[in-house]
Amino acid sequence: YNYSDSGETFADYDAAPCHNHYCAHFQRVAPTFLALTCAAAALGTGGLLVALAKRPQAWGWPQNRVLVAQLALGTALFAALLPPLAAGIGQGWRLGALLCKLTHLLWHWSLFAQGLLVATSSFRRTAWARWDPRSRRLAAAVWTWALLLAVPAALSSGSVPASEPSCVRRSVDVLAPAYLLHLALCLCLFLLLPAALVAATVAVPQLRAGWQAGMGVSWLFLGLWVPYGLGLAVDFLLQARLLQPTCGTFQRFDLVLGLSQGLGVLHCCLGPAALLALRLC
Repeated sequence: YNYSDSGETFADYDAAPCHNHYCAHFQRVAPTFLALTCAAAALGTGGLLVALAKRPQAWGWPQNRVLVAQLALGTALFAALLPPLAAGIGQGWRLGALLCKLTHLLWHWSLFAQGLLVATSSFRRTAWARWDPRSRRLAAAVWTWALLLAVPAALSSGSVPASEPSCVRRSVDVLAPAYLLHLALCLCLFLLLPAALVAATVAVPQLRAGWQAGMGVSWLFLGLWVPYGLGLAVDFLLQARLLQPTCGTFQRFDLVLGLSQGLGVLHCCLGPAALLALRLC
């Protein structure tokens, strides 16, 4: 929660008192949204895994079997964390600070792994062409690096005491080294990587010539998280007082940031469904 956990009134932004009603709205809507998203993700990922097993010959560049299997693993890991988060939001986080940090670690591990998989498949077209010793070493490197990149997310998150304990994404000061590192990594994944992929595809003839419509399905993951990356950047500027919030900003920005994160969460169900639909068609 960014500005107020309980809708406190502030009179120093405008003449009228400012109220933040985001938290109450979030606690009503988020559990249902996360539960439905998890169910859709389970169906989509399950269907994708069945398709991988039943028709292995149908998977070629740009969505070859090795790449799709790892993307499915990443979305499955992400979706598996949604039920405890939904329960924690609806009933209060009862699993303690350590499990809260572990949840954020696994959540961001899956995100960074998927981002690195999309990047390697885009810049190195043959990286996942087959499951040989070279691709196995690359897979180990991708998942290891993704885990290391997720550590700052765990260090900067935690549970906060309240009438109903909450597991929050930031339990440290906005200028704490752990959060600054986490923020920088998220901006690299959600903003710089998509921009680099688009620029490289436009500028490099070899990448442009090898681009296929199906490659956009892999980019769906990045596209859904771009608004959240922008929201994190603006959130930092507001929290660090580099931008002065107005009363309207105070009342609405949490909602905008929450909606952008919800859009990103949808990748775990839309991604597998899009990959499956592409092959079935």
